[in-house]
Amino acid sequence: MALSENLDHDIPFFYIPTFWARCLIGSLAVVCFANSYNGNFVFDDSEAIINNKDLREEIPIGDLWLHDFWGTKLNSNASHKSYRPLTVLTFRMNYIVAGGLHPVGFHAVNIILHCLVSVLMLDVFSILFGVAGNNKSKKITYASKASSLAALLFAVHPVHTECVSGIVGRADLLCALFVVLSFLGYYKAVSGFYVGHSSVFWVLLSVFLSAVAMLCKEQGITVLGLNAVFDIFVICKLNMLEYIQKVLRRDRTSETVLLLNNGLFLRISILASGGISMLYIRWHIMGTGPPAFTEVDNPASFASSLLVRVINYNYYYSMNGWLLLCPWWLCFDWSMGCIPLIKSFSDWRIIALVALWCSLLGLIYQALCSSDGHKRRILTLGLGFLIIPFLPASNMFFRVGFAIAERVLYLPSIGYCLLLTYGCSKICKQVKNKKLMTAAILGLLAMNVVRSIYRSNQWKSEELLFYSALSVCPLNAKVHYNVGKNLADRGHQAAAIQYYREAVRLNPKYVHAMNNLGNILKERNELQEAEQLLSQAVSIQPDFSAAWMNLGIVQNSLKQFEEAEKSYLTAIKYRKKYPDCYYNLGRLYADLNRHMDALNAWRNATFLKPEHSLAWNNMIILLDNTGNLAQAEAIGREALKLIPKDHSIIFSLANVLGKAQKYKESEDLFLKAIEANPSIASYHGNLAVLYHRWGKLELAKKYYETSMKLDPSAPGTKENYNLLKRKLEQLKRREHL
Repeated sequence: MALSENLDHDIPFFYIPTFWARCLIGSLAVVCFANSYNGNFVFDDSEAIINNKDLREEIPIGDLWLHDFWGTKLNSNASHKSYRPLTVLTFRMNYIVAGGLHPVGFHAVNIILHCLVSVLMLDVFSILFGVAGNNKSKKITYASKASSLAALLFAVHPVHTECVSGIVGRADLLCALFVVLSFLGYYKAVSGFYVGHSSVFWVLLSVFLSAVAMLCKEQGITVLGLNAVFDIFVICKLNMLEYIQKVLRRDRTSETVLLLNNGLFLRISILASGGISMLYIRWHIMGTGPPAFTEVDNPASFASSLLVRVINYNYYYSMNGWLLLCPWWLCFDWSMGCIPLIKSFSDWRIIALVALWCSLLGLIYQALCSSDGHKRRILTLGLGFLIIPFLPASNMFFRVGFAIAERVLYLPSIGYCLLLTYGCSKICKQVKNKKLMTAAILGLLAMNVVRSIYRSNQWKSEELLFYSALSVCPLNAKVHYNVGKNLADRGHQAAAIQYYREAVRLNPKYVHAMNNLGNILKERNELQEAEQLLSQAVSIQPDFSAAWMNLGIVQNSLKQFEEAEKSYLTAIKYRKKYPDCYYNLGRLYADLNRHMDALNAWRNATFLKPEHSLAWNNMIILLDNTGNLAQAEAIGREALKLIPKDHSIIFSLANVLGKAQKYKESEDLFLKAIEANPSIASYHGNLAVLYHRWGKLELAKKYYETSMKLDPSAPGTKENYNLLKRKLEQLKRREHL
């Protein structure tokens, strides 16, 4: 009897035609995450999409192959070294098709990709369980019940929410898609349908697809290991226990001949050669070596004791296992104190490590030593698909930039669903009440569907996402920081201050929280505390350019001009291309009447950022105020060529032209500025002054009155209006005479 028939007999479901099984799996995959389709860009989407210039059409498409996932040059020390050009290419295509940063299209692609991967899982699990459509009746092919259940468990698993509902998770979805295609291609090479050159072609195609998966996300290379495990233990039916016994007896002839006759050596050689080539090219592309992470990203990897590191790494593994088993406590970020280090054996969390390794060792023992070949097959493949894709995130080969990340469980969950389905079949075999087991399995699926829908809704906005993490990781400083930042962006400064303070309390070296808190306090004119916080931030991280600039702004407000200049110059020292800092430095020089220095600073700002409206505007105003009308006019015209719709620059140039008695051109620009922003009183007031000078008194009266309606307390406007009224009265009296 086939293995599938054993499992299907024990699982209390009815058979479904393969077509309808695919429809059911795909539909549930969509239903679980569909409500995130109209969500916003959240969390890492800001850096990977909104601020990533590689999505823009003006950036050459070839630059995608020279930049990391976040748009930074790979040879830069600031690069994260995440090389995923194909994923970025799909973001760029979304951007072009949608005509800009519209998140609906980005989310729709993610949902479709998860649906596609889930549907393909039916084929993958059929292969892993050893079925592939054996059950036929009246020319209708029925899907294996075991394969269908495993694919359904995969499709609705809540731990996939980050990958599907978070747009950045597309890297994992694309990687998984090509991993699955690579595995299916390899299966064609070893399934016996193809021989000779055809078999080699499918192996080479599988290696190529693994390279494509790796260009979507680094985890893709692990499919080569999965293919090797499948080949060795399933196709060549290597019994590890018997092989070890023969080695001990120095009798390896039969096994060696079997492996050579099956062409295993050639296939494994191709896989190994492909893997080594990919790793070499990947390392060469990285340029400056591996990325540098901080202690807050992955605390265990910075522990001084090897024992402490090993214990905490294993605790991280157990936490990942728990997220697969019970995906109820999900969080967008698990760093910054979310998981305190285990530093002693008296810590009760050691129990999790014991439970993890007891379970793994028990499964490994059964996979190697069971006399039941079917059991060995499923447990070996289940453990392989669970462990091998997780290895890049395990800290075993290199330090990673996170403690726990739900997104890296997308591929390992294949192994989990395989093992869970096998476990369900064994339990169903022992339980006589089949209706109870059916209800339990359906209940598990329904619970996961509900949880996925609820969790994907939390990923629709940063407000919902960040608040959801407070109950899961209350010790995570980054969670409090993000809640505070979200509140500040929405104008709730008082509430934001509380969360920023809590972030700094939880992590006294959290310089970004200090910087943002200092900024809010600066805006609230609490300058002394702002200066203290920003000074503390730059003392902790001396190359923190943004904090140096903000410190300079506070010192300028406190009239500490020399210190402010030093802070600005220090910021520029650590960040050469910093237009905002040059702008603020120019403001400082303008306050000190160092006009040439101010103009040079603002010119640097516009050189680095041609669309820097404030810098252009300040140059025009300064030249206007110092009587350099011709130069002010030239600067204004230059600015309008670069940013023709900026109403503030249009207004400033109109003032200059009015003083130069170019009334008609000045009038046109004033009217253009008013059309762009009709609610600014000074626009109407200054146009009234122009008409006053020009002698168009009725028009001047009209715009003075409009200006006073918009701002009754505007200085000078009422006086000018009264002067105009007296002049109009005088003209009327002269007419009567």
